[in-house]
Amino acid sequence: MRETFDYVVVGAGSAGCVLANRLTEDPGVRVLLLEAGGEDTADEIHIPAAFANLFKTKWDWNYETVEQKHMGDRKSYWPRMKALGGCSSMNAMIYIRGNHADYDAWRDEHGATGWGWDDVLPYFVRAEHNTRLGGPFHGGEGPLFVEDRRYTHELSSAWVQAAVAWGMKPTDDFNGADQEGAGQYQVTCHNGRRWSTADAYLRPAMDRPNLTVRTNAQATKVVIESGRAVGIEYLHEGTVRTTYVDREVVLSGGAINSPQLLMLSGIGPAEHLREHGIDVVVGIDQVGTNLHDHPAAAILYSTRGTTDLIDYVNPQRLVQWQLAGRGPLASNIGEAGGFIPTSDGLPAPDMQFIVAPTFFYDNGMQEPPGRGFTAAAVHVAPKSRGRLRLRSGNPLWRPSIDPAYYADPSDMEVMIAGIRMQQEICERPAIARYLGAPYKPESLELTDAELADHIRDVTQTLYHPVGTCSIGTVVDPSLQVNGVEGLRVADASVMPMVPRGNTNAPSIMVGEKAADLIKNP
Repeated sequence: MRETFDYVVVGAGSAGCVLANRLTEDPGVRVLLLEAGGEDTADEIHIPAAFANLFKTKWDWNYETVEQKHMGDRKSYWPRMKALGGCSSMNAMIYIRGNHADYDAWRDEHGATGWGWDDVLPYFVRAEHNTRLGGPFHGGEGPLFVEDRRYTHELSSAWVQAAVAWGMKPTDDFNGADQEGAGQYQVTCHNGRRWSTADAYLRPAMDRPNLTVRTNAQATKVVIESGRAVGIEYLHEGTVRTTYVDREVVLSGGAINSPQLLMLSGIGPAEHLREHGIDVVVGIDQVGTNLHDHPAAAILYSTRGTTDLIDYVNPQRLVQWQLAGRGPLASNIGEAGGFIPTSDGLPAPDMQFIVAPTFFYDNGMQEPPGRGFTAAAVHVAPKSRGRLRLRSGNPLWRPSIDPAYYADPSDMEVMIAGIRMQQEICERPAIARYLGAPYKPESLELTDAELADHIRDVTQTLYHPVGTCSIGTVVDPSLQVNGVEGLRVADASVMPMVPRGNTNAPSIMVGEKAADLIKNP
Protein backbone atom coordinates (compact mmCIF):
# COMPACT_ATOMS: atom_id res chain seq x y z
CA MET A 1 0.00 0.00 0.00
CA ARG A 2 1.18 3.52 -0.80
CA GLU A 3 1.26 5.59 2.40
CA THR A 4 0.40 9.23 1.79
CA PHE A 5 0.16 12.33 3.99
CA ASP A 6 -0.47 15.96 3.17
CA TYR A 7 2.87 16.94 4.72
CA VAL A 8 5.97 15.16 5.92
CA VAL A 9 8.15 17.10 8.36
CA VAL A 10 11.68 15.71 8.66
CA GLY A 11 13.16 16.33 12.11
CA ALA A 12 11.31 16.72 15.42
CA GLY A 13 13.56 19.49 16.69
CA SER A 14 13.18 23.13 17.62
CA ALA A 15 11.31 24.03 14.41
CA GLY A 16 9.93 20.63 13.43
CA CYS A 17 7.84 20.22 16.57
CA VAL A 18 6.40 23.69 16.00
CA LEU A 19 5.39 22.76 12.46
CA ALA A 20 3.83 19.46 13.53
CA ASN A 21 1.65 21.31 16.02
CA ARG A 22 0.66 24.27 13.88
CA LEU A 23 -0.07 22.32 10.70
CA THR A 24 -2.30 19.80 12.49
CA GLU A 25 -4.41 22.59 14.00
CA ASP A 26 -6.40 22.07 10.80
CA PRO A 27 -8.14 18.72 11.35
CA GLY A 28 -8.34 18.19 7.61
CA VAL A 29 -4.55 18.11 7.24
CA ARG A 30 -2.58 14.88 7.78
CA VAL A 31 1.05 15.22 8.92
CA LEU A 32 3.85 12.70 9.38
CA LEU A 33 6.71 13.82 11.63
CA LEU A 34 9.92 11.81 11.24
CA GLU A 35 12.64 11.84 13.90
CA ALA A 36 15.96 10.00 13.53
CA GLY A 37 16.31 9.63 17.30
CA GLY A 38 14.02 8.22 19.95
CA GLU A 39 11.64 9.63 22.51
CA ASP A 40 13.04 12.17 24.98
CA THR A 41 12.97 9.88 28.00
CA ALA A 42 16.39 10.42 29.62
CA ASP A 43 16.35 12.08 33.05
CA GLU A 44 19.30 14.20 31.98
CA ILE A 45 17.10 15.86 29.35
CA HIS A 46 14.68 17.21 31.93
CA ILE A 47 17.15 18.18 34.69
CA PRO A 48 18.49 21.58 33.58
CA ALA A 49 21.96 21.23 35.11
CA ALA A 50 22.51 17.80 33.55
CA PHE A 51 22.48 18.71 29.86
CA ALA A 52 26.21 18.11 29.30
CA ASN A 53 25.75 14.54 30.52
CA LEU A 54 23.96 13.87 27.21
CA PHE A 55 27.09 14.63 25.19
CA LYS A 56 28.74 11.66 23.44
CA THR A 57 25.88 9.32 24.41
CA LYS A 58 23.23 7.61 22.30
CA TRP A 59 21.31 10.91 22.43
CA ASP A 60 24.02 12.73 20.50
CA TRP A 61 24.77 12.81 16.76
CA ASN A 62 28.34 13.29 18.02
CA TYR A 63 29.63 15.39 15.14
CA GLU A 64 33.16 16.65 14.74
CA THR A 65 34.56 19.34 12.49
CA VAL A 66 37.48 18.91 10.16
CA GLU A 67 40.83 20.19 11.42
CA GLN A 68 40.64 23.94 11.96
CA LYS A 69 43.80 25.44 10.55
CA HIS A 70 43.33 28.69 12.47
CA MET A 71 43.03 26.76 15.76
CA GLY A 72 46.25 24.78 15.58
CA ASP A 73 44.77 22.13 13.28
CA ARG A 74 42.63 20.68 16.02
CA LYS A 75 39.11 19.41 15.47
CA SER A 76 36.07 20.72 17.32
CA TYR A 77 33.40 18.47 18.80
CA TRP A 78 29.83 19.49 17.90
CA PRO A 79 27.11 17.86 19.99
CA ARG A 80 23.62 17.78 18.43
CA MET A 81 20.59 16.15 20.01
CA LYS A 82 19.07 13.03 18.47
CA ALA A 83 15.63 12.72 20.06
CA LEU A 84 12.26 14.43 20.20
CA GLY A 85 12.79 18.13 20.78
CA GLY A 86 16.12 18.15 18.95
CA CYS A 87 18.63 20.56 20.41
CA SER A 88 15.91 22.16 22.56
CA SER A 89 16.23 18.91 24.55
CA MET A 90 20.00 19.28 24.94
CA ASN A 91 20.82 23.00 25.02
CA ALA A 92 21.58 25.29 27.97
CA MET A 93 18.03 26.72 27.73
CA ILE A 94 19.11 30.37 27.45
CA TYR A 95 16.25 32.34 25.85
CA ILE A 96 17.70 34.98 23.54
CA ARG A 97 16.13 36.23 20.33
CA GLY A 98 19.04 38.17 18.87
CA ASN A 99 19.25 41.83 18.03
CA HIS A 100 16.64 43.78 16.11
CA ALA A 101 19.38 44.70 13.62
CA ASP A 102 19.96 41.03 12.78
CA TYR A 103 16.60 40.53 11.16
CA ASP A 104 16.64 43.88 9.40
CA ALA A 105 19.99 42.79 7.93
CA TRP A 106 18.44 39.51 6.77
CA ARG A 107 15.88 41.59 4.90
CA ASP A 108 18.09 44.38 3.62
CA GLU A 109 21.36 42.58 2.91
CA HIS A 110 20.27 39.04 2.05
CA GLY A 111 16.96 39.45 0.26
CA ALA A 112 14.92 37.88 3.07
CA THR A 113 11.77 39.87 2.32
CA GLY A 114 9.28 39.53 5.17
CA TRP A 115 11.94 38.62 7.75
CA GLY A 116 12.72 42.05 9.21
CA TRP A 117 12.39 42.66 12.94
CA ASP A 118 8.85 44.00 12.70
CA ASP A 119 7.91 40.91 10.66
CA VAL A 120 9.35 38.31 13.05
CA LEU A 121 8.49 39.89 16.41
CA PRO A 122 4.85 38.68 16.29
CA TYR A 123 6.09 35.10 15.94
CA PHE A 124 8.41 35.39 18.94
CA VAL A 125 5.49 36.80 20.93
CA ARG A 126 3.05 34.14 19.71
CA ALA A 127 5.41 31.36 20.77
CA GLU A 128 6.19 32.70 24.23
CA HIS A 129 4.64 32.17 27.65
CA ASN A 130 6.82 34.45 29.75
CA THR A 131 6.12 34.13 33.46
CA ARG A 132 7.37 37.66 34.28
CA LEU A 133 7.60 39.90 31.23
CA GLY A 134 4.71 41.18 29.10
CA GLY A 135 3.87 43.19 25.99
CA PRO A 136 4.72 44.61 23.63
CA PHE A 137 7.88 42.50 23.37
CA HIS A 138 6.75 39.37 25.21
CA GLY A 139 3.91 36.89 25.06
CA GLY A 140 2.06 35.36 27.96
CA GLU A 141 -0.14 32.78 26.26
CA GLY A 142 2.16 30.86 23.93
CA PRO A 143 3.21 27.22 24.38
CA LEU A 144 6.90 27.96 25.10
CA PHE A 145 7.43 28.64 28.80
CA VAL A 146 10.15 31.17 29.54
CA GLU A 147 10.94 31.89 33.18
CA ASP A 148 13.46 33.39 35.54
CA ARG A 149 15.70 30.52 36.56
CA ARG A 150 14.64 29.10 39.91
CA TYR A 151 18.21 28.82 41.20
CA THR A 152 21.05 31.30 40.86
CA HIS A 153 24.50 30.75 42.35
CA GLU A 154 26.12 33.62 44.27
CA LEU A 155 28.98 33.74 41.76
CA SER A 156 26.59 34.58 38.92
CA SER A 157 25.02 37.40 40.90
CA ALA A 158 28.46 38.66 41.90
CA TRP A 159 29.60 38.72 38.27
CA VAL A 160 26.59 40.82 37.26
CA GLN A 161 27.41 43.30 40.06
CA ALA A 162 31.01 43.41 38.85
CA ALA A 163 30.00 43.92 35.22
CA VAL A 164 27.77 46.84 36.20
CA ALA A 165 30.55 48.34 38.32
CA TRP A 166 32.88 47.95 35.34
CA GLY A 167 30.51 49.92 33.12
CA MET A 168 27.82 47.66 31.64
CA LYS A 169 24.27 48.76 32.30
CA PRO A 170 22.07 46.41 34.31
CA THR A 171 19.18 44.73 32.49
CA ASP A 172 16.45 42.29 33.37
CA ASP A 173 15.39 41.73 29.75
CA PHE A 174 17.80 40.96 26.90
CA ASN A 175 14.84 40.53 24.54
CA GLY A 176 13.16 43.90 24.92
CA ALA A 177 13.79 47.28 23.33
CA ASP A 178 17.57 47.08 23.84
CA GLN A 179 19.80 44.02 23.96
CA GLU A 180 22.83 45.58 25.64
CA GLY A 181 23.61 45.14 29.31
CA ALA A 182 24.45 42.58 31.99
CA GLY A 183 22.05 40.41 33.90
CA GLN A 184 20.61 36.97 34.58
CA TYR A 185 19.44 34.92 31.59
CA GLN A 186 15.85 33.78 31.34
CA VAL A 187 15.47 30.13 30.41
CA THR A 188 13.11 27.84 28.52
CA CYS A 189 12.02 26.03 31.65
CA HIS A 190 8.69 25.47 33.38
CA ASN A 191 8.75 25.28 37.17
CA GLY A 192 12.46 24.48 37.15
CA ARG A 193 12.28 21.76 34.49
CA ARG A 194 13.46 21.96 30.89
CA TRP A 195 10.65 22.96 28.54
CA SER A 196 11.67 21.78 25.09
CA THR A 197 9.64 22.08 21.90
CA ALA A 198 8.65 18.45 22.47
CA ASP A 199 7.03 19.63 25.72
CA ALA A 200 5.69 22.90 24.37
CA TYR A 201 4.42 21.93 20.94
CA LEU A 202 4.55 18.21 20.26
CA ARG A 203 2.95 16.61 23.32
CA PRO A 204 -0.15 18.85 23.20
CA ALA A 205 -0.67 17.67 19.60
CA MET A 206 0.10 13.97 20.03
CA ASP A 207 -3.52 12.96 20.56
CA ARG A 208 -4.64 14.53 17.31
CA PRO A 209 -5.68 11.79 14.89
CA ASN A 210 -4.16 13.74 11.98
CA LEU A 211 -0.61 13.65 13.41
CA THR A 212 1.66 10.62 13.12
CA VAL A 213 5.04 10.72 14.86
CA ARG A 214 7.60 8.13 13.82
CA THR A 215 10.81 7.92 15.87
CA ASN A 216 14.06 6.13 14.99
CA ALA A 217 13.32 7.03 11.38
CA GLN A 218 16.29 8.57 9.57
CA ALA A 219 15.51 10.30 6.30
CA THR A 220 17.80 9.25 3.45
CA LYS A 221 16.38 10.98 0.37
CA VAL A 222 13.68 13.35 -0.80
CA VAL A 223 11.80 11.69 -3.65
CA ILE A 224 11.55 14.14 -6.53
CA GLU A 225 9.57 13.56 -9.72
CA SER A 226 9.31 16.05 -12.59
CA GLY A 227 10.76 18.83 -10.46
CA ARG A 228 8.45 18.28 -7.50
CA ALA A 229 9.04 16.68 -4.09
CA VAL A 230 6.52 13.86 -3.89
CA GLY A 231 7.76 11.92 -0.88
CA ILE A 232 10.52 10.96 1.50
CA GLU A 233 12.65 7.82 1.74
CA TYR A 234 13.82 6.82 5.21
CA LEU A 235 15.22 4.00 7.30
CA HIS A 236 12.82 2.68 9.94
CA GLU A 237 13.20 -0.52 11.94
CA GLY A 238 15.84 -1.81 9.57
CA THR A 239 13.77 -1.23 6.46
CA VAL A 240 13.91 1.43 3.77
CA ARG A 241 10.45 2.94 3.53
CA THR A 242 8.90 5.58 1.30
CA THR A 243 6.03 7.85 2.29
CA TYR A 244 4.41 10.19 -0.22
CA VAL A 245 2.94 13.65 0.13
CA ASP A 246 -0.01 15.37 -1.49
CA ARG A 247 1.31 18.82 -0.60
CA GLU A 248 4.85 19.34 0.73
CA VAL A 249 7.97 17.90 2.30
CA VAL A 250 9.49 20.20 4.96
CA LEU A 251 13.08 19.65 6.11
CA SER A 252 13.71 20.65 9.73
CA GLY A 253 16.87 18.69 10.43
CA GLY A 254 19.05 21.66 11.31
CA ALA A 255 22.17 23.24 9.85
CA ILE A 256 23.93 19.87 9.39
CA ASN A 257 21.23 17.37 8.49
CA SER A 258 19.10 19.51 6.17
CA PRO A 259 21.87 20.40 3.67
CA GLN A 260 23.16 16.84 3.86
CA LEU A 261 19.72 15.51 2.94
CA LEU A 262 19.35 18.01 0.10
CA MET A 263 22.66 16.86 -1.37
CA LEU A 264 21.79 13.19 -0.94
CA SER A 265 18.61 13.99 -2.88
CA GLY A 266 20.50 15.54 -5.80
CA ILE A 267 20.12 19.18 -4.78
CA GLY A 268 23.44 20.95 -4.33
CA PRO A 269 26.79 21.66 -6.01
CA ALA A 270 26.61 19.60 -9.22
CA GLU A 271 30.26 18.60 -9.47
CA HIS A 272 30.40 17.61 -5.79
CA LEU A 273 27.29 15.46 -6.13
CA ARG A 274 28.66 13.68 -9.18
CA GLU A 275 31.87 12.91 -7.28
CA HIS A 276 29.73 10.85 -4.91
CA GLY A 277 27.67 9.18 -7.63
CA ILE A 278 24.55 11.22 -6.97
CA ASP A 279 22.39 12.24 -9.92
CA VAL A 280 21.96 15.99 -10.05
CA VAL A 281 18.33 17.07 -9.82
CA VAL A 282 18.93 20.79 -9.26
CA GLY A 283 22.37 22.36 -9.22
CA ILE A 284 22.59 24.86 -6.34
CA ASP A 285 26.20 25.65 -5.52
CA GLN A 286 25.31 27.35 -2.22
CA VAL A 287 23.85 24.27 -0.51
CA GLY A 288 26.16 23.65 2.46
CA THR A 289 28.04 26.93 2.12
CA ASN A 290 27.77 29.93 4.47
CA LEU A 291 28.26 27.63 7.47
CA HIS A 292 29.09 29.65 10.56
CA ASP A 293 28.79 29.41 14.32
CA HIS A 294 29.42 31.42 17.46
CA PRO A 295 32.95 30.66 18.73
CA ALA A 296 33.31 30.70 22.51
CA ALA A 297 36.46 30.93 24.65
CA ALA A 298 36.87 31.44 28.37
CA ILE A 299 39.08 32.35 31.27
CA LEU A 300 38.85 29.64 33.93
CA TYR A 301 39.44 30.66 37.54
CA SER A 302 39.85 28.61 40.68
CA THR A 303 37.55 29.93 43.41
CA ARG A 304 37.71 30.49 47.16
CA GLY A 305 35.15 31.03 49.89
CA THR A 306 32.28 29.72 47.78
CA THR A 307 30.82 26.56 46.30
CA ASP A 308 30.72 24.93 42.89
CA LEU A 309 27.69 23.44 41.15
CA ILE A 310 29.51 20.12 41.14
CA ASP A 311 29.23 20.12 44.95
CA TYR A 312 25.48 19.64 44.62
CA VAL A 313 25.42 16.54 42.47
CA ASN A 314 24.03 14.30 45.17
CA PRO A 315 20.83 12.39 46.01
CA GLN A 316 19.50 15.07 48.35
CA ARG A 317 19.63 17.78 45.68
CA LEU A 318 18.11 15.41 43.12
CA VAL A 319 15.16 14.80 45.43
CA GLN A 320 14.82 18.55 45.97
CA TRP A 321 14.61 19.09 42.22
CA GLN A 322 12.25 16.16 41.69
CA LEU A 323 9.82 17.33 44.37
CA ALA A 324 9.97 21.10 43.94
CA GLY A 325 11.83 21.92 40.70
CA ARG A 326 14.22 23.98 42.80
CA GLY A 327 17.79 23.90 44.04
CA PRO A 328 21.12 23.77 42.20
CA LEU A 329 19.97 21.15 39.70
CA ALA A 330 17.56 23.77 38.32
CA SER A 331 20.63 25.74 37.20
CA ASN A 332 21.25 25.92 33.46
CA ILE A 333 25.03 26.27 34.17
CA GLY A 334 25.40 29.42 32.03
CA GLU A 335 23.37 31.49 34.46
CA ALA A 336 24.34 35.08 33.70
CA GLY A 337 26.05 37.26 31.14
CA GLY A 338 25.41 40.13 28.80
CA PHE A 339 25.93 41.85 25.46
CA ILE A 340 28.30 44.67 24.55
CA PRO A 341 30.06 46.05 21.47
CA THR A 342 33.85 45.65 21.48
CA SER A 343 34.42 48.82 19.44
CA ASP A 344 32.67 52.05 18.59
CA GLY A 345 30.41 52.47 15.60
CA LEU A 346 28.96 48.97 15.50
CA PRO A 347 25.25 48.60 14.61
CA ALA A 348 24.75 46.19 17.53
CA PRO A 349 26.78 44.24 20.12
CA ASP A 350 29.31 41.79 18.73
CA MET A 351 30.19 40.24 22.10
CA GLN A 352 28.17 38.05 24.45
CA PHE A 353 29.38 37.10 27.91
CA ILE A 354 28.30 33.87 29.59
CA VAL A 355 29.47 32.91 33.06
CA ALA A 356 29.12 29.66 34.97
CA PRO A 357 29.72 28.81 38.66
CA THR A 358 31.86 25.81 37.75
CA PHE A 359 34.64 24.80 35.36
CA PHE A 360 33.14 24.43 31.87
CA TYR A 361 35.50 23.96 28.97
CA ASP A 362 35.92 21.41 26.19
CA ASN A 363 32.11 21.16 26.29
CA GLY A 364 32.27 20.11 29.92
CA MET A 365 34.10 16.92 28.96
CA GLN A 366 37.10 17.63 31.22
CA GLU A 367 37.13 16.47 34.82
CA PRO A 368 37.11 19.65 36.94
CA PRO A 369 40.32 20.05 38.98
CA GLY A 370 38.43 21.62 41.86
CA ARG A 371 35.98 24.42 42.45
CA GLY A 372 35.96 26.97 39.69
CA PHE A 373 34.36 29.77 37.70
CA THR A 374 34.06 30.11 33.93
CA ALA A 375 34.06 33.58 32.34
CA ALA A 376 33.36 33.09 28.64
CA ALA A 377 33.46 35.45 25.69
CA VAL A 378 31.34 34.65 22.63
CA HIS A 379 31.71 36.38 19.26
CA VAL A 380 28.10 36.81 18.14
CA ALA A 381 28.77 38.53 14.80
CA PRO A 382 31.57 36.44 13.26
CA LYS A 383 32.70 37.08 9.70
CA SER A 384 34.30 33.69 9.07
CA ARG A 385 32.34 31.37 6.80
CA GLY A 386 32.89 27.68 6.16
CA ARG A 387 30.98 24.89 4.47
CA LEU A 388 29.49 21.43 4.82
CA ARG A 389 30.11 18.71 2.25
CA LEU A 390 29.29 15.03 1.86
CA ARG A 391 31.92 12.45 2.65
CA SER A 392 29.89 9.75 0.93
CA GLY A 393 26.66 9.11 -0.91
CA ASN A 394 25.81 6.77 1.98
CA PRO A 395 23.28 8.68 4.14
CA LEU A 396 24.63 7.07 7.32
CA TRP A 397 28.05 8.68 6.89
CA ARG A 398 28.63 11.89 8.79
CA PRO A 399 29.26 14.88 6.53
CA SER A 400 32.43 16.96 6.45
CA ILE A 401 31.89 20.00 8.67
CA ASP A 402 34.16 23.04 8.37
CA PRO A 403 33.02 26.21 10.21
CA ALA A 404 36.39 27.84 9.37
CA TYR A 405 36.76 29.35 12.83
CA TYR A 406 38.93 32.51 12.74
CA ALA A 407 39.46 32.32 8.97
CA ASP A 408 38.66 36.03 9.01
CA PRO A 409 41.36 37.60 11.22
CA SER A 410 38.93 40.20 12.58
CA ASP A 411 37.14 37.43 14.50
CA MET A 412 40.25 36.81 16.59
CA GLU A 413 40.61 40.54 17.24
CA VAL A 414 37.06 40.65 18.60
CA MET A 415 37.67 37.61 20.79
CA ILE A 416 40.85 39.12 22.24
CA ALA A 417 38.91 42.27 23.07
CA GLY A 418 36.12 40.25 24.68
CA ILE A 419 38.49 38.22 26.84
CA ARG A 420 40.24 41.42 27.94
CA MET A 421 36.85 42.82 28.98
CA GLN A 422 36.04 39.65 30.93
CA GLN A 423 39.38 39.87 32.67
CA GLU A 424 38.72 43.48 33.72
CA ILE A 425 35.23 42.62 34.97
CA CYS A 426 36.61 39.74 37.01
CA GLU A 427 39.04 42.13 38.71
CA ARG A 428 36.15 44.12 40.20
CA PRO A 429 35.71 43.51 43.95
CA ALA A 430 32.20 42.03 43.76
CA ILE A 431 33.49 38.92 41.97
CA ALA A 432 37.25 39.14 42.60
CA ARG A 433 36.82 38.28 46.28
CA TYR A 434 35.69 34.81 45.18
CA LEU A 435 38.36 34.24 42.55
CA GLY A 436 41.72 32.67 43.17
CA ALA A 437 44.47 32.07 40.64
CA PRO A 438 43.57 31.64 36.99
CA TYR A 439 43.55 27.97 36.04
CA LYS A 440 43.47 28.39 32.27
CA PRO A 441 45.47 30.31 31.16
CA GLU A 442 47.81 29.97 34.11
CA SER A 443 48.66 33.67 33.93
CA LEU A 444 46.67 36.66 32.73
CA GLU A 445 49.79 38.70 32.08
CA LEU A 446 49.63 37.91 28.37
CA THR A 447 50.45 39.74 25.18
CA ASP A 448 47.79 39.76 22.49
CA ALA A 449 49.69 37.04 20.64
CA GLU A 450 49.81 34.86 23.76
CA LEU A 451 46.14 35.49 24.46
CA ALA A 452 45.32 34.52 20.85
CA ASP A 453 47.13 31.21 21.45
CA HIS A 454 45.00 30.62 24.54
CA ILE A 455 41.83 31.40 22.58
CA ARG A 456 42.81 28.96 19.83
CA ASP A 457 43.49 26.32 22.49
CA VAL A 458 40.13 26.61 24.28
CA THR A 459 37.68 27.77 21.60
CA GLN A 460 34.62 25.57 21.32
CA THR A 461 31.25 25.78 19.63
CA LEU A 462 28.43 27.57 21.39
CA TYR A 463 26.17 25.08 19.58
CA HIS A 464 24.78 27.65 17.12
CA PRO A 465 25.57 26.51 13.54
CA VAL A 466 23.47 28.22 10.87
CA GLY A 467 23.36 29.27 7.26
CA THR A 468 23.80 26.15 5.14
CA CYS A 469 20.42 26.44 3.34
CA SER A 470 20.28 30.20 3.44
CA ILE A 471 17.38 32.43 2.49
CA GLY A 472 18.40 34.26 -0.64
CA THR A 473 20.54 31.50 -2.12
CA VAL A 474 19.16 28.02 -1.38
CA VAL A 475 15.60 28.90 -0.37
CA ASP A 476 13.43 31.87 -1.20
CA PRO A 477 11.81 34.09 1.46
CA SER A 478 8.90 31.63 1.69
CA LEU A 479 11.51 28.93 2.52
CA GLN A 480 10.84 26.99 -0.68
CA VAL A 481 13.91 25.32 -2.16
CA ASN A 482 14.86 27.04 -5.39
CA GLY A 483 14.08 24.91 -8.43
CA VAL A 484 11.96 22.29 -6.63
CA GLU A 485 8.23 22.51 -6.00
CA GLY A 486 6.72 21.17 -2.82
CA LEU A 487 9.95 21.28 -0.81
CA ARG A 488 10.82 23.71 1.98
CA VAL A 489 13.47 24.03 4.66
CA ALA A 490 12.54 25.43 8.08
CA ASP A 491 15.28 25.43 10.71
CA ALA A 492 18.48 27.31 11.60
CA SER A 493 20.03 26.42 8.25
CA VAL A 494 17.89 29.06 6.50
CA MET A 495 19.33 31.91 8.58
CA PRO A 496 21.55 33.94 6.22
CA MET A 497 23.54 35.24 9.18
CA VAL A 498 23.58 34.04 12.75
CA PRO A 499 21.58 36.20 15.20
CA ARG A 500 23.49 37.93 17.98
CA GLY A 501 22.69 35.44 20.70
CA ASN A 502 21.54 31.90 21.34
CA THR A 503 19.74 30.38 18.38
CA ASN A 504 16.99 28.25 19.93
CA ALA A 505 14.37 31.00 20.17
CA PRO A 506 15.07 32.13 16.58
CA SER A 507 14.72 28.53 15.36
CA ILE A 508 11.34 28.28 17.06
CA MET A 509 10.37 31.59 15.43
CA VAL A 510 11.34 30.12 12.04
CA GLY A 511 9.02 27.19 12.73
CA GLU A 512 6.15 29.50 13.65
CA LYS A 513 6.60 31.69 10.57
CA ALA A 514 7.09 28.68 8.30
CA ALA A 515 3.75 27.26 9.46
CA ASP A 516 2.05 30.51 8.48
CA LEU A 517 3.80 30.57 5.11
CA ILE A 518 2.60 27.03 4.41
CA LYS A 519 -0.96 27.57 5.63
CA ASN A 520 -1.35 30.97 3.96
CA PRO A 521 0.62 30.86 0.68
